[in-house]
Amino acid sequence: MFEEKLNVFEKRYNELNSRLYQPDVASDPEQYQKIMKDLKEIEPIVEEYRKYRQAQETIAEATEMLNDSSADKEIRQFAEEEMTQAKTVLEKCQQNIKVLLLPKDPNDDRNVIVEIRGGAGGEESALFCAVLYRMYAMYSEKKGFKTEILNTNPTELGGYKEISFSVNGQGAYSRFKFESGVHRVQRVPETETQGRIHTSTVTVAVLPEAEDVELEINPSDLQIDTFRSSGAGGQHINKTESAIRITHLPTGTVVECQDERSQYKNKDKAMKVLKSRLLQAKIEEQNNAVAQERKSQVGTGDRSERIRTYNYPQSRVTDHRIGLTLYKLDDILNGNLDEVIDPLITAYRTELLQKEVQQ
Repeated sequence: MFEEKLNVFEKRYNELNSRLYQPDVASDPEQYQKIMKDLKEIEPIVEEYRKYRQAQETIAEATEMLNDSSADKEIRQFAEEEMTQAKTVLEKCQQNIKVLLLPKDPNDDRNVIVEIRGGAGGEESALFCAVLYRMYAMYSEKKGFKTEILNTNPTELGGYKEISFSVNGQGAYSRFKFESGVHRVQRVPETETQGRIHTSTVTVAVLPEAEDVELEINPSDLQIDTFRSSGAGGQHINKTESAIRITHLPTGTVVECQDERSQYKNKDKAMKVLKSRLLQAKIEEQNNAVAQERKSQVGTGDRSERIRTYNYPQSRVTDHRIGLTLYKLDDILNGNLDEVIDPLITAYRTELLQKEVQQ
């Protein structure tokens, strides 16, 4: 059954490859891109399957040599080494294939909207909002994602009461989805004269960006207000009412955007955030229906859950969901987040595998 399923993937892969070179596909960019996307999705499975088959062939050949009574000592030793290596490869391929065959999160390839808000800690919390935004922006740049600020509420000292931004790129949600929750910082604030360590919190929400075809919003369900931008002061405050506040009346969801000088651009950004929040609410509602059955220890969305601590005196970052501790605070805050995100993804997939086995 296992190999039959993989044979289907390989057959499909070969069919798609041959389709790429047909004239009707080559002359149709949309069709060509769709086939390339399908190929990209199944290629890792096919590559692992081919390694798996190669390992099987090596084991069969080695077994034949070991069963040959005329084989000398050197040949038998060579065959044993080949068999040991091939069995290791076979086991690794089986594990990799099981992970690749797990049901894919339909949102993984989406762009995301990240909302960072200050929690406990006043100005210190606002300053850490700015630190986290910088960390995510640098991480996005390393991954080849494009970021765009949607809305900010800055403070006098250079922090943010809140900041929201979009991250655009293939697989953005798959890399950011485990960041939702409460982030705790422990450090000595610059304003602290006694050298005492303060603990502050920041809340991060990661929303998959909604596509226009997914959500129909009735214009009569929206209350749109305009107002003057507010913030830390200075020349960037608008003298006209270009800031936008949109209220979705059926749900009470409120979105503000004031970063652009153009009322039209602010409205466009605010609608993007509103759609994503409504989509996230829809996803959470679906997940809650099976919450007890599929409860994940890793978690991807509980904004009240304390997920991570950044301890400056010890240069320590601890992710509480998987018990991961790294003494690389500066590296991580400079955007080297894969060292945290990759173990989270591995833990999440391991949970899914265990549930598949139990079922």
